[in-house]
Amino acid sequence: MENEIKILVVDNNTNVTSKIKEQFSSHAVIKVVNTIENGADALDYILKNKNEFDLLIMDLILPEVDGLTILARMKEENIKKKVIVITSYKKEYTINMTNNYGVSYYMLKPFSMLALETRILDLANKDLVKSQELSENEKQIHVAISKLLHQLGIPSHIKGYSYIRESVFLFYQNSEAYSGITKEIYPEVALRYATTASRVERAIRHAIEVSWTRGDYDLMEEIFGNSVAFDRAKPTNSEFIATIADRLRFDHKLLHI
Repeated sequence: MENEIKILVVDNNTNVTSKIKEQFSSHAVIKVVNTIENGADALDYILKNKNEFDLLIMDLILPEVDGLTILARMKEENIKKKVIVITSYKKEYTINMTNNYGVSYYMLKPFSMLALETRILDLANKDLVKSQELSENEKQIHVAISKLLHQLGIPSHIKGYSYIRESVFLFYQNSEAYSGITKEIYPEVALRYATTASRVERAIRHAIEVSWTRGDYDLMEEIFGNSVAFDRAKPTNSEFIATIADRLRFDHKLLHI
């Protein structure tokens, strides 16, 4: 098939590999070409069959040879594949190491098969419309967030734009997370973009500073006037994220009155 995405799955957890195989067993585009549980076997397969797969889905903790070693060997051999790391290991040092090897995405276990499918299609740059990716309501929320961020003067090409959009969406889904924006939402966004929580925080801070010099003043005063000292200081990251999410909730209620 011309648009087929061939994936190799490396994980010593048979429950995970079985679920992935089942999820894509009859998929129109995604095909699991092999599942391997041992790191040494995986490295051997990759070196000998580099043209047999398009995308590698791999845990870092493996028997005999770990995931980082596999990534290092792939770099040495100039085997350029898109890689999704799936793991329960979330140390910033390890995430930084995977960045050095060109990992496209870092997913923390447990993850949903639907989220994995979405990331595979995104990474493969397939121009496909999957009704299962997001519900219509979630799509509307994403569009509303993007529209509001543009009105607030945040350009879409800077990293903070994507991080804010993802953070607002996560907070919108769970309004109880305010106290955990730093401890919960930043790490989640960092995992989704294969970066670190501290970099997410800095990029969001920069995006807010850009907004404060480029945005629609009247809109900013309308949105933030009651939640921050608009004339004295910019909102904190947490205030910005929470206030945008609250505004979206308010607009959503008006649409359904």
